[in-house]
Amino acid sequence: MLNWAGNVTFRARRVHRPSTLEDLRATVAGSSRIRALGTRHSFSDVADTTADLVSLENMPPAITIDPVASTVTVAGQVRYAELAAELDAAGFALANLASLPHISVAGACATGTHGSGVRNTTLPGSVRRLDLVMADGDVRTIGRGDPGFPGVPVSLGALGVVTAVTLDVEPAYEVAQTVHLDLPVAAALDNFRELVSCAYSVCLFTDWAEQVFTQVWVIARTDEPEPKIVREPWFTAQPATRDVHPVITNSAAACTTQRGIPGRWHTRLSHFRPECTPSSGEELQSEYAVPAAHAVPALRAIAGIAEAVHPVLQICEVRTVAADDLWLSPAYGTDTVTIHFTWIPDERPVREAIRLVEECLAPFAARPHWAKLTEMSPDRVRSLYPRFDDFRSLVREYDPVGRFANPFTDRYLHDGSPA
Repeated sequence: MLNWAGNVTFRARRVHRPSTLEDLRATVAGSSRIRALGTRHSFSDVADTTADLVSLENMPPAITIDPVASTVTVAGQVRYAELAAELDAAGFALANLASLPHISVAGACATGTHGSGVRNTTLPGSVRRLDLVMADGDVRTIGRGDPGFPGVPVSLGALGVVTAVTLDVEPAYEVAQTVHLDLPVAAALDNFRELVSCAYSVCLFTDWAEQVFTQVWVIARTDEPEPKIVREPWFTAQPATRDVHPVITNSAAACTTQRGIPGRWHTRLSHFRPECTPSSGEELQSEYAVPAAHAVPALRAIAGIAEAVHPVLQICEVRTVAADDLWLSPAYGTDTVTIHFTWIPDERPVREAIRLVEECLAPFAARPHWAKLTEMSPDRVRSLYPRFDDFRSLVREYDPVGRFANPFTDRYLHDGSPA
């Protein structure tokens, strides 16, 4: 069994697919080591194991909306596309979505996945409560305000199997998405804060073939003022007259509607339609979260290695994420700018490019995405999270026998030694 990109071959001796909570509890309690398997969109080995995997795909895909509390409680295996459609039909919305709506709620939260917008936190930032099957098979509920809660939403699967997630929701809204073409990198960076703050969500794309952001995706809520940035003298990018794919040579049929046409929030916030193959389909990915205060010098540094990066790059995307208090979140304690790389599917030269990018970003405290490729040492990664030792203590409390450990958590949580 492979992950979505085909770069990880899962080595599990068994894959369990329980259909009830009771079956899941018995499966977990009866295994020496077990990991939860989501939608397999991770490029790292975060979910890989030589022991047991458990998928919740056969369990009931429950979605329960509480209009009084402004929450939705969703089974962990449910994908954002399914959740968003049901929420919208009931008149509610999430604050944000990732580029791909194909991913599961529990998996996306566990790895710190995010969308874009200077006011929008990571996806786990909207988590109000979680239900987990613990190492002994018991179910534990932990909510916002409980001791240790900030360590739970982004858990890397190390605390238990998430069976339900309760998320904040708000009244449904509409957005309009406009793509602008060919903004010089110099102009964008000279006016970076104004640019990324001009609308609800702003994403910048470039393949670094030239010093140009080939596309600027601006998503504006229809209940907020129109973005003023398009009238600024330095903003020379021109609106696209047709829908486009971030990789300009690819068909835009898989992408969400653009050209400033208003639509429901869940039909615009993600880059790709849920019924289509997302992104390019054949690729590797890495991503780095840089404190917003360092974003411009970090991007200038990347621009300085453009010639070395471009040959193995499909597209680079720059987004913003608001600060949160989740211990292993890429935006823990600071507003963040993320620099994402979609590479060609050739691991050896891509790994070389990743090492170059990470060397370039080293002065800027860049945190690699947990679910994507990195060459950064575990010691270096741990040093980037002030509450990492607190998270390790939480793992020992929740899973004293190391039932949810795997090679990934052994590297990061246990200095490479078995749990």
